[in-house]
Amino acid sequence: MESSAAASSSSALPQSVALPAGDYEVFMSFRGPDVRNKFASHLYTSLARAKIRTFRDEEELQKGEGIAPSLVRAIPDSKIYIPILSEQYASSKWCLTELAQMVECWKQGKGHIILPIFYFVDPRDVRKQQGSYQQAFEQHAQKHSPQTVIEWKEALREVGQMKGWHVTESCSEGTIVDEVLSKVESHLMSMYTLVTDELVGIDTPVEEVMELLDLGSSDEKVIVGIHGMGGLGKTTLSKAVYNKICSKFDRCCYLEDVREALAKSDGAVSLLNRIISTILKADHQVKSVSEGINMIKERVSKHKLLLVLDDIDDKFEFDKILGKLSDFSAESRFIFTTRYKRALNFIPECKFYEPEEMSRHLSLQLFCKHAFGMNNPPEEDAEICGEFVEVAAGLPLALKVIGSLLFHRGREFWEEKLKEYRGIVSTTENVLQERLKISYKDLSHNEKQIFLDIACFFIGDEKDLPYYMWSECDFYPESGIDTLIHRSLMKLEKNNRFWMHDHIRDLGRAIVKKEDVRHPYNRSRIWSTDDALDMLRNRQGSERVEAIQIHGYGNEMLKSQNFEKLSGLRYLNVQYRQMMGDFSQVLPNICFLQLHQCASIPTNINVKKLAVLDLCSCNVKDNWKGWSGVKAATKLKALNLHECRELTKSPDMSKCTSLELINFMWCHKLEGQIHIGKFKNMKKLLLNYTAITELVISGGDTGNLQRLEEMDVSETGLTELPAGMENLSSLKILSLGSWKPANYWMEIPRLPRSLKRLSILGPSSTAAPASLTSLKVVGCSDLNELPSLENLCNLTQLKVSGVQVAEIRGLGELRALETMVISDCLNLNSLNGLENLLLLKTLTLSSVNLERLPSLANLSKLKDLEVGRCRNLVEIQGMDGLGESLSCLTIEECPRLESMDGLQLLGALEELTFSDILFGQGPSLDLSGLVNLKRLNIHWCPELTEVKGLERLMSLERLSMRGCLSIRQLPGINRLESLQKLSLDECRSITRLPNLSGFKNLWDLKLKGCIELTGLEGVEGLESLRELNLRDCRSITELGNLSGLKKLRRLTISGCTKLVEVNGLDELEELEYLEMERRMRVKCWVRSTARYAVGLCFFLVEICQVNSLHRST
Repeated sequence: MESSAAASSSSALPQSVALPAGDYEVFMSFRGPDVRNKFASHLYTSLARAKIRTFRDEEELQKGEGIAPSLVRAIPDSKIYIPILSEQYASSKWCLTELAQMVECWKQGKGHIILPIFYFVDPRDVRKQQGSYQQAFEQHAQKHSPQTVIEWKEALREVGQMKGWHVTESCSEGTIVDEVLSKVESHLMSMYTLVTDELVGIDTPVEEVMELLDLGSSDEKVIVGIHGMGGLGKTTLSKAVYNKICSKFDRCCYLEDVREALAKSDGAVSLLNRIISTILKADHQVKSVSEGINMIKERVSKHKLLLVLDDIDDKFEFDKILGKLSDFSAESRFIFTTRYKRALNFIPECKFYEPEEMSRHLSLQLFCKHAFGMNNPPEEDAEICGEFVEVAAGLPLALKVIGSLLFHRGREFWEEKLKEYRGIVSTTENVLQERLKISYKDLSHNEKQIFLDIACFFIGDEKDLPYYMWSECDFYPESGIDTLIHRSLMKLEKNNRFWMHDHIRDLGRAIVKKEDVRHPYNRSRIWSTDDALDMLRNRQGSERVEAIQIHGYGNEMLKSQNFEKLSGLRYLNVQYRQMMGDFSQVLPNICFLQLHQCASIPTNINVKKLAVLDLCSCNVKDNWKGWSGVKAATKLKALNLHECRELTKSPDMSKCTSLELINFMWCHKLEGQIHIGKFKNMKKLLLNYTAITELVISGGDTGNLQRLEEMDVSETGLTELPAGMENLSSLKILSLGSWKPANYWMEIPRLPRSLKRLSILGPSSTAAPASLTSLKVVGCSDLNELPSLENLCNLTQLKVSGVQVAEIRGLGELRALETMVISDCLNLNSLNGLENLLLLKTLTLSSVNLERLPSLANLSKLKDLEVGRCRNLVEIQGMDGLGESLSCLTIEECPRLESMDGLQLLGALEELTFSDILFGQGPSLDLSGLVNLKRLNIHWCPELTEVKGLERLMSLERLSMRGCLSIRQLPGINRLESLQKLSLDECRSITRLPNLSGFKNLWDLKLKGCIELTGLEGVEGLESLRELNLRDCRSITELGNLSGLKKLRRLTISGCTKLVEVNGLDELEELEYLEMERRMRVKCWVRSTARYAVGLCFFLVEICQVNSLHRST
């Protein structure tokens, strides 16, 4: 370390430190003597007060680890980087090393953000290395390699171009600290999305749950319990809501199968560990419930939290799992789903939501989608389809499974199954499970085996490893999985992980349990850890046992004698245990051995039929005696050594010529050469995050690797790829990561024509093959131009992000392109050739420097156009040519946009969103031609004074105009008979609305902050209205009689200071929530059966001071 190291940087670490992975959200880098006791200290204190975990100094670090490993975890694991670039910042090699790594992580496009602060230094001096920065680099050039100096200069150049804060004598440092804190808080939000079913009719339930969550309120935390019978779509609904709102929270967590987790012996502790680890994004293992509750209180509860727990039962008690509700932030939101309404009685202040059964119309649509692949039945099948819909009783799961079973089957099969389903309805209590079982019975033997394996063991797992086992057992997994998917009994998520509905999972496990109701050790599959350990302790079991799973922590030693009776075992999954003894004579049929995080593992495994060996995170080393046995596994197809951190070299697997998958990912110490030439059957090779420096192919000939389909060498020590890469004729996926070849500007070798997906996160150019269908280029900012894309004639998807280039060459030759996303390309000022992309369906432009878009008139296939944060854009041309195709148009944060010729000609448009834009035709907007528009959102357009043509939008279902401060009236709005939702929040100039009585379908009316609105004419005729929100409508003096609003559930009239009386509440039988002004006169009958905090039955009340009526438990 330099002589000034002690003062060089408060985050430049001493030689021996240890950083708990994932503990930090913000990484501060600065040179100590310049700012330690000044600006940096003030900023750190503010971040700490805001409960933001910030890496700053050795005071938070434990001893025992060197600088490199610490920074390897600290910087990538942090989300936001704050380099404070002071006068002498560049004199510290540690600061420059940190900055280079920050920029490298930022370029990878994984959501890292750099917020630079230029502290009494000109950003130009940073960017161009002038002044004191030039002097510092003159010194560095004498001590460090040219490559290192170039990397440091590039990092400064990148950061010097970024928008940040310039601290000078005239600035208030306190103000800047506040601004930085605000920016950090706005970025610290979890961006997760979950895979959901495409459930017909989901939009309305999602809106209703979001209304209950009341995201606009920060006064109180909200809990919503979604309850209803199995198969009703509760999980799908909760996932859809989560996806829509998760970005609004600091911390998010969605957990499935909570009921199953709590049923285990260590269920509560295990659940707490899952919650804490998911929220804190690091592996935390508490040993008791009380310890977990304390950690939630200290580390989690103060954040703005979204927590969704799917499928709870009455074993779940909020305060005994999560602690006191009062400990959580008022902005937090909780969603729980359950089959049992009584389970919600243990949850304080819970709002209940029960999804309705699907209407006959929507049920028929969902059934036909799976039975015919279309929304409506053929005319000749309409009657029998209606009978199947009746059998399914409005349950989405049943409709999908039954429809899928009937797909491409003859009339006789349909009639036979209808008779079978009708018999179930009339004779069986567990109707849903018996309906589903009919689809199971129709499977072949092999398909049943795969189905039961997934239901008992593999939900949530990637498909690769089980596939090898099923192939070895001659279960034919390709066709089997395909059948299960088409029958809607399971599906593969985007990352190739198995997903199965909990009711279908329960069906599979019930079938296995019936093999022997009393004795689990006589069943084919044992997934309960308690049952498995009990069997092994007593040396029970038989050849009937095919698969065992043992999870959770335990000190119990598993010896070979415990397995002597299990001669039929083909799958064994053990976690966190020790295994000892002679295993060479037991488990003769083992195909899939999965040992995770086991401190000791057997050294003499019976490998006669072994197809998969998975030793993820086990303590295996180079001298492990078991390697000699594994080397003899001639049928081994998959070897997973993921995160075996003690390995320093690749084991000799040269005799395992059947290997198709090798995974060395995150074996940090693995270095040197990897020999792959003899693996003629290799399909997938994962070497990312290792230190390997060379791939060795026998004789230098890639011809032996003709079956290789996927290779990941990102973040390794490789400086070049093997010659002959173009000969890998099956290679489809290649990930190079932050590619840094020895020659900095060297091109990647020519790639094979078979390549479909190429991922590069760094300064490279490619000779990409014409066969490529998808290309993602992220953070390749070291070159001033991208290589021409003109030869990529089969490309259908293109994403370019974080590339600092002025143009995309060859764009006009991408004639097959269907989706294009260009984002964060701040120097991009042209899109030449856009007009030639005749097949383009989706175009997204975000944060680019365009002033004008090329004409869109030729893009007759374009359906979705999104333009956001293009702050210099003044004109969009040619929209008149999109009249028959464009269905969704979004334009946001384009404050200079003046011209959108042809907008009124978009006759096919169904959704339109404007936010923070100007209108070239003046302060009015003409929408008269958008006759098919269903959703209209106009937000924060303060110059807009008039919207014309509303009376012609007869299909409009949702209208939201938020913050349109100059709008006074909305003429023609009373003609919108299809309108379901109307929101005019913060439209502060609106004085009156037309008579609303014609809105027979309106279920949501929000007029928050309409301070000039004097009244609501016709509100008593809104027979479908479920929510009415008039908060802070200060000028309303009269509301009329509300007795006709029979479906009203929520009424908010607080802040209506001139409204003194409300009539008709005595008829509102569905009312669940009431928020009103103090001293407002209300005389009403409260009709309730323990639904409000006031009133248990029918009685007369006078409410003189009421803010809200909450449902009681």
